[in-house]
Amino acid sequence: MTEPEVVVHDDAGTLAGDVASRLLEVLELAQADGRVPQIGLTGGSIADAVHREVARRAVDSSVDWTRVVLWWGDERFVPAGSSERNATGARQALLDGLPLDPAHVHEMPAADGGLDLDGAAAAYADDLRTHGSGAFDVLMLGVGPDGHCASLFPGHPALDVDDQVAVGVRESPKPPPERISLTFAALNRSRAVWFVVSGEEKAAAVASALSGADVHQTPAAGVQGQDETLWLLDADAASQL
Repeated sequence: MTEPEVVVHDDAGTLAGDVASRLLEVLELAQADGRVPQIGLTGGSIADAVHREVARRAVDSSVDWTRVVLWWGDERFVPAGSSERNATGARQALLDGLPLDPAHVHEMPAADGGLDLDGAAAAYADDLRTHGSGAFDVLMLGVGPDGHCASLFPGHPALDVDDQVAVGVRESPKPPPERISLTFAALNRSRAVWFVVSGEEKAAAVASALSGADVHQTPAAGVQGQDETLWLLDADAASQL
């Protein structure tokens, strides 16, 4: 695992633009090296801003989008197409405008897909084992004001699951109450982990995670990349460092 590197940006817009540029560069370099890059996406307002920036810049990049594989670190267990799903936001801001191979877009199962929560988590784990490369090239994560990342919340039993790839999360302190999340074991199988965080309300959580807090208190402290761990922040999110 790697020591975290902190990069502070003036504002959320500058942050989103920098993350988009970094992501396109990773994709271009991986493909130039003959690899099919695998990326873990996140949700939230700053992720939406990043996705819009990637869409805006994609036309000038050399990325072959048919050779990009996409995953999610967590998802709300609600019906397909719900505005609460991370995948819905990503499709609207970015994915629907790219020439992606549908077989390479691995959404987590929806609540109306015929599986219960635990079955849906197990199905996604099987999907990742079958079609994953063994490590995300880049895993992007947000951080909540309580220090959660993906859908791993402080004090939640899912924090101690170390023998599964994905888990069903019940009684989430943040609605909706049912979610699917990759576990620490899966999240840490990433070449690069990028925490993308905006807003003063996240500042205390960012400071806690970077100080090495216990993962039961601040789950974001428990994820590091194998080659790179970046905390990409705007000035407000970095205000308590």
